[in-house]
Amino acid sequence: MRKLVYYVAVSLDGFIAAPDGNYDCFVPEGDHLDAIVAELPETLPVHVRAAFGLDGPPARFDTLVMGRETLQPALDVGIASPYPHLRQYVFSRTLAPSNDPTLTVVNQDPIGLVRSLVAEESELDVWICGGGNLAGQLLPEIDELFLKVNPGVLGRGIGLFSSGIGPDPFPAQQFEHLESRQFDSGVRFTRFIRRDARER
Repeated sequence: MRKLVYYVAVSLDGFIAAPDGNYDCFVPEGDHLDAIVAELPETLPVHVRAAFGLDGPPARFDTLVMGRETLQPALDVGIASPYPHLRQYVFSRTLAPSNDPTLTVVNQDPIGLVRSLVAEESELDVWICGGGNLAGQLLPEIDELFLKVNPGVLGRGIGLFSSGIGPDPFPAQQFEHLESRQFDSGVRFTRFIRRDARER
């Protein structure tokens, strides 16, 4: 069965964006970007793929899930479907249905949908694109954390996991370190696998 992977950029103190959702503080260029282009090209949005001349098949993911706030920056600049080369599911109670066949707006329990996506026959995985609220709701289902750790501290912002339903909204989850890779840009890729993932 394929995996649910939370692949996201994060600061040293565990924030995926500033309080206003801005992530300009993260390192935009460098050898870590070269690695993403070579190994995970499908995780780049459509305008970046165009700049790099990328048009090949996905390497790791064929489906992604994201929250409304993750989609909003693309909508703000007129991009209705930031990853048209993937199946996209956006969880929102306020967005109207999308006219784009590659993007589906979902108003339902994310766990139920994600379980059905992971159960599909595919050699490629499902990507949690963001944000922290959705990742908090899906934490019990996450098989792997793939963190692009940036060499900076935000102090406050949108946490890697949050759900907005109280001070202790979910039980502790245990992950094992799988591998880390340090780049000259200062960014470090670190992967963790759920401790019981091999039994799932």
